[in-house]
Amino acid sequence: MISGKTIFISPLDWGLGHATRCVPIILSLMEKNKIFIGVTNLNTHFFSEQFPEVEKVELPSYKISYSKYLPLWLKLVMQWPAIKSVIRKEKKMLAETITKYKIDLVISDSRYGLSNKDVHCIFITHQLNLKTPFFFDIANRVNRKYIHRFNEVWVPDYENENLRLSGQLSDSGLINIPVKYIGPKSALQNQFTDQTLLKKYDILILISGVEPQRTLLEEKLMERFVDSGKKIVLVRGTRTEAPLKNENVKIIDFASGAELKELIVNAGTVICRSGYSTLMDLHLLDKKKLILIPTPGQREQEYLASYWSKKFNALEVPQNKIRNFDPDRI
Repeated sequence: MISGKTIFISPLDWGLGHATRCVPIILSLMEKNKIFIGVTNLNTHFFSEQFPEVEKVELPSYKISYSKYLPLWLKLVMQWPAIKSVIRKEKKMLAETITKYKIDLVISDSRYGLSNKDVHCIFITHQLNLKTPFFFDIANRVNRKYIHRFNEVWVPDYENENLRLSGQLSDSGLINIPVKYIGPKSALQNQFTDQTLLKKYDILILISGVEPQRTLLEEKLMERFVDSGKKIVLVRGTRTEAPLKNENVKIIDFASGAELKELIVNAGTVICRSGYSTLMDLHLLDKKKLILIPTPGQREQEYLASYWSKKFNALEVPQNKIRNFDPDRI
């Protein structure tokens, strides 16, 4: 148990998945430590709602973007020079933060630049072994190079390989710093709900991720269920105007933690991206009937959807096959 420390913790701002899985970690550390949270314009609202009393430190955004046409791996290669620039900038800002707030422990969820030789630094990731369609060896060497600048790694998954949620992604054989498996983490775990008060739905659709793929998925699913007789609720994950209306679907822009937990528990089937943080939420809420639609070209999500279809009997549906899939198959 960590106690008596001044801790700086910051997650990657690629969607909100990294932020949400840090919530239970922050809650556990707040009891006996002083916490500062590193935020960007993409997740500052989330952390302000979750931890209004905790001081925030502004960091640069990685600004990772998707494309309608290019696979994500190629888009990331094109963005790598800009990402490296952010890593250098956040490394400099971390040194200033350590001095200003007298930080003696740094916890980084997938932000490569948050390591410093003067303090103990922990890296949180479930991706110790990247899955890439090309440049596999190079990508993993770069990944390990940055990870090895930290003092230890925390993996939000089970150590027992038979129970693993992330499959081969969290294999630690080539990591030469201490690796600690801390178990799956979800911001929904400690949310109180009254599950008897909520209307039951046949299908819950959870839309998440970076544009434009978020909107593309929403449009395809709204079209798919336009004539459905099922009770459906859609959580859009954005406050932008809905591109399509569908009288058969109840639309919620954002759901609070307690509301989201109630929706998941009371839904018959959940349709969502196969992002790892979402999968941890569903696992810890014991949700079995899942339809996973990986973001096209995002190899991690494609791997996880395939892995979960074999390991946990989820239904994997490519985004370009949404029109034809049968939600009653699982």
